Amino acid sequence: MIPDTLARSRHRVFSASRGLFSRSARSVWSTAAMVVAAAAVGAGAWSGEGLTLPLACAFPALWAFAPSRIAAAMVSAAYFLAASRGLPQGALNFFGADFGVGIALWIGAAAAFVLVHAVAWQSQPGSGRALSFGLAAILMSVPPFGIVGWAQPVTAAGVLFPGWGWWGLAATAAILLTMTTRKWPIAALVATGFWTWSASHWIAPSQPDGWVGLDIRLGSALGRAPDLEQSRTLLQRVHEAAGGGARVIVLPESAAGLWTPTTSGFWMDGLRGTGITVIAGAAIVDREGYDNAMIEIGAGHARELYGERMPVPVSMWQPWLAWTGQGGGARATFFGNPVVESAGRRVALLICYEQLLVWPVLQSMLHSPDVIVAIGNDWWTSGTSILAIQRASTEAWARLFGLPLVLAFNT
Repeated sequence: MIPDTLARSRHRVFSASRGLFSRSARSVWSTAAMVVAAAAVGAGAWSGEGLTLPLACAFPALWAFAPSRIAAAMVSAAYFLAASRGLPQGALNFFGADFGVGIALWIGAAAAFVLVHAVAWQSQPGSGRALSFGLAAILMSVPPFGIVGWAQPVTAAGVLFPGWGWWGLAATAAILLTMTTRKWPIAALVATGFWTWSASHWIAPSQPDGWVGLDIRLGSALGRAPDLEQSRTLLQRVHEAAGGGARVIVLPESAAGLWTPTTSGFWMDGLRGTGITVIAGAAIVDREGYDNAMIEIGAGHARELYGERMPVPVSMWQPWLAWTGQGGGARATFFGNPVVESAGRRVALLICYEQLLVWPVLQSMLHSPDVIVAIGNDWWTSGTSILAIQRASTEAWARLFGLPLVLAFNT
């Protein structure tokens, strides 16, 4: 009798252990598969091809159905690191330091995304989980977390619902939230249908009549030091564009270099008698730091048109310098000057890093601009897809709101 009882007890213990091990193994394999899928989604969606952006709509489902909070954190890390994979090489190009610096910045940027999504994850499915994802998306879209809020799936709205404006943004948000529930196949089917239709009818945003953006290839030399010959070359290109019918000509970030009375005089004199308006990037320096700005220049007048709301963290925006009583970093205004008036139009301006974020463009859209102007000095992105992602993101936002777009980059 007793041996039979012991045998049955041992069998139950063994069966329970085997079941526990089996469930644990399934959880490990499930997590591994989701992590791989999240990395593929991040790399595919943020490839630099605008029409691949809707792939990012799969991320909420992978996050939501992760088997544990740790798994959700791993899924979030895989998605973000794959989407931002160009950062280590870009940092290496910019700082000229060893690759380890770029890796540290890459992981540091991912930390905020992972932290927010790990804390927001819920084990219980349902509306609570959807609302948690929505909260995480909002937190990653506005400061302070939104300062590194790249790769936001809502950017796909411009591909899924071009011309729908705020309604398209709301529809995309609804799809993303539904992807975290058991009804995700319906949301995926709806998104795929609109994606297919949009891809077959896709038209890139056009430039406004009389406006043109000039891409240039001056590498890291652009804006680094006063260079009269460089300025003459750019002015010549402006005159050539004007000869082709352009009346408003946009030059890249840093094209006008350090903005001084001498620089201002050179450009105003060069445009005298032309009727041309030039919008060019420049740095305006004072004792506390500098503004990464856009200057509007015409014959006999020049003014600061826009100060960048969110300069690149670490390389440009260095708030710790002010905390220690030092100066030198670029100023961030966060919610300043969302729309400006230039050449008779209301213009939404985006400089470089701002094109990767959500809040600068949506803040500008709240003020009903007529045109989007996006510039960058992207020589440091060589060997990466960062510039292509900037273009794709900006084009998606322009298509969502049905606005013309002017782009000007230095590579």
